[in-house]
Amino acid sequence: MSKIVLVTGASGDLGAATARALAGSGHTAYAGIGPAARLAEPSEHGTGVRPISLDVADQRSVSTAVGDILTEAGRIDAVVHAVGPVPRGPLESFTPYQLAQIYDAHVLSTQRVNRSVLPRMRERQDGLLVWVVPANHDTEDAPYLALHSEVVTMIDHLAGSYARELTEFGVETTIVVPGFLVPENGPHVRTVHPDDTETVQAYEGRYPGLVHQVDSKLAARALTGAGVALAAQAIAAVVGSPKGTRPLRIVPGRPDAGSGEGAMW
Repeated sequence: MSKIVLVTGASGDLGAATARALAGSGHTAYAGIGPAARLAEPSEHGTGVRPISLDVADQRSVSTAVGDILTEAGRIDAVVHAVGPVPRGPLESFTPYQLAQIYDAHVLSTQRVNRSVLPRMRERQDGLLVWVVPANHDTEDAPYLALHSEVVTMIDHLAGSYARELTEFGVETTIVVPGFLVPENGPHVRTVHPDDTETVQAYEGRYPGLVHQVDSKLAARALTGAGVALAAQAIAAVVGSPKGTRPLRIVPGRPDAGSGEGAMW
């Protein structure tokens, strides 16, 4: 059965690839395009992809987008949550305002969307939340990425909590775990740099060259075009799977999920 799917962050590589993969599988993908990106004509994406203005940092924009989809399509069967940017730098050098923006981009944004779509899903006793949670986000061997580790861990826990709480409402959850970081556009990971450059320089004096080493590691851990396509196909496969068969957690490309993570696509 064809699904109506809202893909947030469709201006990025994975979001755009996911929208195309969903459309190629016979679904209708509403591709959420943020304020900084151009809203393309539907013909530019191909049949089945419908670009829609969506700023997940703005509740009014989220409510308007969800309302427009419900008016046009009558329902939303699934939501695909996008990946936020990667904060990179010494913890001390991020201002409180930046921390608020980072948590908003990763956590509050998903909450705005969920609170807009879940009432109708619960009413219908049907729906699917798909969360993309990058793997290997432990900071023990990755200095200056502590904030990234924190927000990704929080999203992982949030997704798991939603999965448990929504079970009796018939709404399912799948966490898709790409093996590497997800680029915004092209081969580069979208990063957030500290505003307090003076503090950054103080740390650079103690740990010379460390920032460049971290940037090199980020570049090496970015998903390739093939990896992005694989993750997008995995998401499309989950959306198209029969209710009750979707695993809680999948790792695209791995022959064996392990640890009870569910089947691979």
